[in-house]
Amino acid sequence: MDEDLFQLRHLPVVKFRRTGESTRSEDDTCSGEHEIEIEGVRSELEPVELDDAGTVPKDFANPTDDVFMVEDAVEAIGFGKFQWKLSVLTGLAWMADAMEMMILSILAPQLHCEWRLQSWQVALISSVVFIGMMSSSSLWGNISDRYGRKTGLKVSVLWTLYYGVLSAFSPIYSWILVLRGLVGFGIGGVPQSVTLYAEFLPMKSRAKCILLIEVFWAFGTVFEVLLAVVVMPTLGWRWLLILSAVPLMIFAILCFWLPESARYDVLSGNQEKAIATLKRIATENGAPMPLGKLIVARQEDRGRIWDLFTPQFRITTVLLWFIWFSNAFSYYGLVLLTTELFQAGDVCSMSTSGKKPEGRCSLECKYLNATDYTDLLWTTLSEFPGVLVTLWIIDRIGRKKTMAVSFLIFSFFSLLLFACVGRLALTVFLFIARAFISGGFQAAYVYTPEVYPTATRALGLGTCSGMARVGALITPFIAQVMLESSIYLTLSVYSGCCLLAALASCFLPIETMGRGLQESSQQEWGQEMVGRTHCSSSSTKST
Repeated sequence: MDEDLFQLRHLPVVKFRRTGESTRSEDDTCSGEHEIEIEGVRSELEPVELDDAGTVPKDFANPTDDVFMVEDAVEAIGFGKFQWKLSVLTGLAWMADAMEMMILSILAPQLHCEWRLQSWQVALISSVVFIGMMSSSSLWGNISDRYGRKTGLKVSVLWTLYYGVLSAFSPIYSWILVLRGLVGFGIGGVPQSVTLYAEFLPMKSRAKCILLIEVFWAFGTVFEVLLAVVVMPTLGWRWLLILSAVPLMIFAILCFWLPESARYDVLSGNQEKAIATLKRIATENGAPMPLGKLIVARQEDRGRIWDLFTPQFRITTVLLWFIWFSNAFSYYGLVLLTTELFQAGDVCSMSTSGKKPEGRCSLECKYLNATDYTDLLWTTLSEFPGVLVTLWIIDRIGRKKTMAVSFLIFSFFSLLLFACVGRLALTVFLFIARAFISGGFQAAYVYTPEVYPTATRALGLGTCSGMARVGALITPFIAQVMLESSIYLTLSVYSGCCLLAALASCFLPIETMGRGLQESSQQEWGQEMVGRTHCSSSSTKST
């Protein structure tokens, strides 16, 4: 009897995990994991020390779990070699996107002079790109939700590459409009790289990694300006268009390495393919796969636009559409406005010349000179501190507040441009304003994939991107046409729009900081990760 009691006292605590679906109380629904202790049984285990640089044996990856979800596998495998490769590849897509956007502010003054274009014709060159992006963003999102993230991304990149190179051979104005519009149609699918990227990232790394991908956007804008400094005086704008497509060409070659999203495969019923992808990532990262069976999520209809307007997401969708609209409207407006302000010298000079109808005649055009390129480069470099500031605050104050703060600071420095300041102060104000509006854009790219479930994540990001393109479509007529009438009215429009966007950010009903990605639209938002965290902490306190 004494011997049996001695053995009983040395038994460990046993954990049980519920694997089936049942009606449970609120306390039971935390994670389905319970600890049972028997009176008189020892509840603490002796710690086991590993050798230096020792790793937990693969057999003990999750010894108590007989089933796991993709979210569990991604968290267990962690961030490693695979995610680093994916970061560089996704970054190339963003670098290419940034270069195609930045080229608009460089190409417009050149064609304005070379082809003797009117102001509205110059604005239309930028607008057709955004028309293409606006019309295709939802389509690419729908394709990515129905046929896979990788499929949508590959097709959009190859499309953009083809028409990007072809537009360099445009003989007349109408051709450049059509071909750049088709380039914009392809660029509308590039944001889907963020959807694919986010679905392979562990929760703790997601915000930082998506923000660091934005560094490639900053590199793209800076590289485009440097490329223009070298190419424009010697080879001209046609070679600039061709060379700007090089990152897209590299991405198009390497993107065949990309795996399909395991979350998408599970949702579409391809369980074996999802497991193979997860095993590949685990092998590359040198991490153990979770033990047990992968749970196959209930298959849902994917890519349905009305799913964005269910009671759970209706307010979020409407507010996000306005936030993305304001972000692109203000960001691209500032990019175009920067060129105009540098050519004028300062705001007061522009307001004075605006009173003369002949002052902006197409025959009195002005090419960008070395000083203009230098100042353009300085304002473009503001993308980097924008990334760093956003990176520092987004996991401290949350996604919503980060967007609100970015909009408010941009609005404030837009109003400071009303003052008749010199070129140095003008450059500083534009630098700070662009840093924070780009930071707001980056925070929106973190928040949006996190807030929607897998079945509508690509479509949600696609429609938001589409609304951003509406703002980008309108902004050339504000930054280049309205500017002729009144610089102060132009700045007031941008400042007021961002004030409203700051309010919209505050009224978003869901904060995604510290939450896992939602797999199914049938579950309450964040149920998986929030529930587990809560219950885990509760069980810890109870023991």
